[in-house]
Amino acid sequence: MQPDLAALRRHAVARSLFTPTTLVKAVERLGGFVQADPLRAPARAQDLTLRHRVKGYLAGDLERRYPRLPLQEDFFINYGFVTPELRALMHPRTARTAWDKPRWKLAEAVLAEVERLGEAHPADVDAALGHGPVKNWFGGNSRLSTALLDGLHYRGRLDVVRRDSGTRVYRLAPQWEAHPDPQAAMDAMTDVLVQKYAPLPAGSLSQLINMLAGAARQWQELRKPTLARAKARLAHTQVDGVDWYWPAEEDPFSGGRGGWRIPAQVRLLAPFDPVVWDRRRFELLWGWAYRFEAYTPAPKRVRGHYALPLLWRDQVIGWANASVKGGRLQVDCGYVAGRPPRETAFKAALEAERERLAEFLGMAER
Repeated sequence: MQPDLAALRRHAVARSLFTPTTLVKAVERLGGFVQADPLRAPARAQDLTLRHRVKGYLAGDLERRYPRLPLQEDFFINYGFVTPELRALMHPRTARTAWDKPRWKLAEAVLAEVERLGEAHPADVDAALGHGPVKNWFGGNSRLSTALLDGLHYRGRLDVVRRDSGTRVYRLAPQWEAHPDPQAAMDAMTDVLVQKYAPLPAGSLSQLINMLAGAARQWQELRKPTLARAKARLAHTQVDGVDWYWPAEEDPFSGGRGGWRIPAQVRLLAPFDPVVWDRRRFELLWGWAYRFEAYTPAPKRVRGHYALPLLWRDQVIGWANASVKGGRLQVDCGYVAGRPPRETAFKAALEAERERLAEFLGMAER
C-alpha cells in the first residue's frame, strides 16, 4: 500500500480505539498513562477516554476502583494516572522550582504529620500545623499545607491513596531508587509516548520528548540524544513532505494483522483523548483545527465550552457539546462541512453513541 494520510488516519484510530478490555489492561495499552482533568462536561476527561476502551465502563469507575488498582495519580507530561512501571522511571525527580531550607523545614513537618496520621486529608494536616494561606499558581488562595502536599507528591515523597469528595488523601511513598541508566529510562518514557500517540509527525515527537523534562527534569541534558535515538529506532516514512514515526513492530500501510478495520461507528471523544490530543497531528490528519475552549471567554468560543470531537469511522467530521438538563442528556452537534453526512448509517450510529453516552452517565437518553 502506498504511504498516504488515509492509511495514517486508519492506523491512528484503529491502534488507539482497540477492542474494549479491562481497566488495567486498557491503561497498559495506552502506554501506562491516562491524562486527567477535573472538569466534568458531562464527565471528566479520564472517564470519557476510558469509556471507549474499557468494557462496561461507567463514569467515575476509575476513582471508585482506584484504591484497589495498581495505578497511581502522578504528573507525567500532564497530570493523570500511571502504572508503577512508568512512575518508577520518573523518580526521584528534580522539581522545576527548588525549595530553600525554610521551605523544606515546613515540608518535613508536613511529612511527619502525614506519617503520624497514616492517611492524611489536607484539612487535617492544616488543622495540625496551622500554616495559613498562600498564593497558588493561578493567583488564588490555597492553604500552605495543601501547596506543600502537592509539592511533596510531585517530588515523589507522597502517594495518593484515594479522593474524598474530590480531594486527594495522601500517605508516605516508599523511598525511590534512582534508575541506574538514565538514558534507558528516557528511552522507555519515549516509548510510552509513542505507544500512546503514534503515528507521530516529527515535530510532535520532538515536542513530546521536550515535555519529558517535566517528568524527569534531572535528565534534561538527555533530550537531544533521546530524540536522535528515537528517530533511529522507530519506523518512519515521509508523507506529503512530513516525516512520521510509529513503533517499529507496526506497519500502517499493510493494515497490520487482520487489517486496520474501522467500524461504521460514531464516537464522541474527550478533548484529551489520545486520538485527538496532538493538535499538530490532528490538523495534518483531518484538515481542520480543533481547539479546547473551556478557558476561552464565552463570546470568543467557536465550538463550545467542552466540545467533544466527533469521530465517524476514521474521520473527525465535527464536534458535540453534551450537557445534562433536567436529569436528561442533551447532545448538540456541529459539523466542519456545515451539515451532517447524508448517509442513513450515520444517523443510526450517532443515535447509538448518544445511547452509549447516556448509559455511561447513568441516565436516560432524551
